[in-house]
Amino acid sequence: MLDTFSTDLGPGTLDWNGTLYKVVLAPEESGGAMSIVDSVSPARSGPPRHVHHAEDECFVVLSGQVEFWLEGESFVRGPGETAFIPRGREHTYRVVSDIPSRHLVILTPGGFEGFFRDMAEGRYRIPEDMEAVIESAKRHNLDFTGPPLGAE
Repeated sequence: MLDTFSTDLGPGTLDWNGTLYKVVLAPEESGGAMSIVDSVSPARSGPPRHVHHAEDECFVVLSGQVEFWLEGESFVRGPGETAFIPRGREHTYRVVSDIPSRHLVILTPGGFEGFFRDMAEGRYRIPEDMEAVIESAKRHNLDFTGPPLGAE
């Protein structure tokens, strides 16, 4: 059953305040066309609303249940299901299960995974370190637009 996937991502894993990221396909390996990140988000976690201006984003949920919010529409995806987020569209997500969600994040073109590296290396917190978070976000074509799900 997919819901029993391990949350151990192995060597090379980045930890940003409990959310884990491991690049499994770097942009250099695809001529910049895409990147794939294996990620584990803790139960009840998720980022603030945001917009990727340069990348399409596709989530492949491997474990847990994830609520996605895309420009006012909410939907839940579980193991074996996907969510496609076109570039330029305001969105967010939140793990709604009592277990972490492991998911693949496919980014086209590749490059945004550098934001995760910046956040993990700087150990930045939201909202405490928003100035540094926003600085990296701008370099990675990302704008924050609102609170995380459940914070309204």
